[in-house]
Amino acid sequence: MDRIRIALAKGRLAEDAVKLLKKAGYRVPHEILSSRKLIFNIEDEQVELVLVKPADVPIYVEYGAADLGIVGRDILLEEGRSLYEVLDLKFGQCKFVLAGLPGFREKQLTHRRVATKYPRFAKEYFRKKGEPVEVIELTGSIELAPLTGLADWIVDIMQTGRTLKENGLMVYEDICPVSARLVVNRVSMKTRRKEINKLIERLKSQVERSEN
Repeated sequence: MDRIRIALAKGRLAEDAVKLLKKAGYRVPHEILSSRKLIFNIEDEQVELVLVKPADVPIYVEYGAADLGIVGRDILLEEGRSLYEVLDLKFGQCKFVLAGLPGFREKQLTHRRVATKYPRFAKEYFRKKGEPVEVIELTGSIELAPLTGLADWIVDIMQTGRTLKENGLMVYEDICPVSARLVVNRVSMKTRRKEINKLIERLKSQVERSEN
């Protein structure tokens, strides 16, 4: 039988995901976070881990190249892929916020620009609010946009708020919470339900145990 393949988002989430898998009893190879290899088998389990860029995790899962994925909810909201989101893993916790320079929210502008790494999410957020804006996609240093006049506001994820504060920005609105999620391919959930549900339950039990 083919192994169940789990796509892990590279970086900090992968570190936390590996910790969770180990606590749940999976013998994850110790070199997974330091090796240049991208595919790893878990001993004594029909499970395979693949490391991919965070934004690619939903793509691998939607197209069936991976049966499951562990990725941040920010990526899921931005990508809007057809997946089953089955479990909040309770790590990688932060939140989407609307931020900008102090006092700028109250200014009446006919044309407002918003900088973000999450253009799809930002457009949907302002569409629901009925506020017309121009969304500018950036790939880094989002906080710089209001300081240079590139944008009036930013939509970004925030953990502690330290970066915003150090750059003289303030949060105008908490949009929604974000954390790591376990997602499943729709076909795999039907064809390999027993194996996948067993894996989900093992992780769920560990998440609940960690909260208590």
